[in-house]
Amino acid sequence: MPLFIANAPCSWGVDDLKNPYLPSWQKVLHEAAQAGYKSIELGPWGYLPVQADELKEALGRHGLSVVAGTIFDDLVSEQNFPALVELTHNICRNLKAAPSAEKVHGNNKPAPYLVIIDFGNPQRAALAGQPTKAPRLSSAAWQAMMAHISALSEIAWKEYGVRPVIHPHAGGCIEYQDELEQLVTDIPHSVAGLCLDTGHLFYSGMDPIAALHKYWDRIDYLHFKDINASVWREVINDEVDFFSACARGVMCPLGSGVINYPQLHTFLRQRDYQGWITIEQERDPRNADTSLRDVTASLNYLQSIGF
Repeated sequence: MPLFIANAPCSWGVDDLKNPYLPSWQKVLHEAAQAGYKSIELGPWGYLPVQADELKEALGRHGLSVVAGTIFDDLVSEQNFPALVELTHNICRNLKAAPSAEKVHGNNKPAPYLVIIDFGNPQRAALAGQPTKAPRLSSAAWQAMMAHISALSEIAWKEYGVRPVIHPHAGGCIEYQDELEQLVTDIPHSVAGLCLDTGHLFYSGMDPIAALHKYWDRIDYLHFKDINASVWREVINDEVDFFSACARGVMCPLGSGVINYPQLHTFLRQRDYQGWITIEQERDPRNADTSLRDVTASLNYLQSIGF
């Protein structure tokens, strides 16, 4: 059975609503459908229409469903937490109202997902991919983040039936192997699953397949990226922050980088993974004119090796 492949607005450079160079959401939906995708993530709240009827109409016009929404924010500070509670309600309300991605799954929980990502600590963002140099949270700050993630997860799951999944992310405060290990110790699978991302695992110094194997029982959803190894070595050596690294082209179409996707395909087949996979290729939105080419190439590549 073919696996189910989605995409996300970050492949068009859409991460920060304040960025003046973002392409229109109409362009993103049109090109996602044109490339052959049947589902897409919401991207940052407020990028796609936030009124449920307008969102449904826009997605329906392109034959798209929604696989996930994302919290990409500071999960540590108490001051930011009330805004995250409101954001969780808003995203989950729209995930329930929008046409949902097909509920295919094996042992993992089905779509839609609330992808929870910590990001917003400038010191961590500046030292993405630098496990020996990046500052770590104090025990108290870490436990505050765990409590915040757990509370947001409870809202998503118990009030809306939206599965929360935690995504370790380059430049965030959950990035490295020891942090991922602590995360799964502190938050049980009954509260939230994992969304592991091949590109972010590699970026942080982990082997993607080894990490997927180790945490397999906790994974509900997957992100696929590929890494240009020569650019990655340059940005790590130069201590370039994560989004500047993306602007340099550290992310590339699947199959053109360092991650072994034929081996990953074999791994997923052996474990009978039946859930969703979302392809992402973070970039500077000023380069969104090549997004259609790249998201098409990535999907065609996965299909060519059996996905």
